[in-house]
Amino acid sequence: MENVIQVHGMTKDELLNDFSRLIDQKLNQLQKSNNTPKKHSIKELSKYCGVSQNTVRNWIAEGKVKAERLGGRIFITEEEFQKALSEVKSQKYQRV
Repeated sequence: MENVIQVHGMTKDELLNDFSRLIDQKLNQLQKSNNTPKKHSIKELSKYCGVSQNTVRNWIAEGKVKAERLGGRIFITEEEFQKALSEVKSQKYQRV
C-alpha cells in the first residue's frame, strides 16, 4: 500500500519551492554554526607531531605556534595546528 499525502491550496511547484527554500535555510544555518575554527590541546598536537608536550609548550613560548588561553587551558587553532605539523615534517626530513 502506498502512502499518499494531500496538500490543499498549493501547487506541486510551490510545495517544491518551499521545501527547497527551507532546506537552503537549514544548510546555511549549519554552515554558519560550523564556521568556528576547531581548537586542539597541547596534548593532541604533541601526539600528532610525535613530540613531547614540553616541546609543544616550547614552540608556543618561542612563537613558532600561536596559541590561545581559555581559562587555565591552552588551545591551538586548526590553522596553527596544520602549520605546526608541516613545520615538524620539514624539520624531520632536513639534512643535518
